[in-house]
Amino acid sequence: MITSGFEFVLFVLATFRLTRLIVFDKITTFIRNPFLDEVEETEADGRVVTYIEIKETGIKRWFGELLSCYWCTGTWCAVFLFGLYYVWPTIMEFVIIVLAIAGAAGFLESIVNRLTDEN
Repeated sequence: MITSGFEFVLFVLATFRLTRLIVFDKITTFIRNPFLDEVEETEADGRVVTYIEIKETGIKRWFGELLSCYWCTGTWCAVFLFGLYYVWPTIMEFVIIVLAIAGAAGFLESIVNRLTDEN
């Protein structure tokens, strides 16, 4: 059971990082490849835009829908992290703290990048 605001923030940041890892990061492309295709199109102004196409039907399509939806994946990541924490609190405490630190670092990096892009 989450007993403090600090633990809640740790779970939020860990869920954020795990979700981004699964849905967006290149290192986990191998997880998405069986279910999604990335299609690149060049816009009239020369920008390249990447679109996601979900593959096939049935269970593959269901996983494709899940992996293409940040909100859906985030919900299941939260269930996964909290469920494993309930079963193996000592092991998962380490995992959650590492993911939370990485999530906070990514969030801060985004803020710094945005601030430096404005100048």
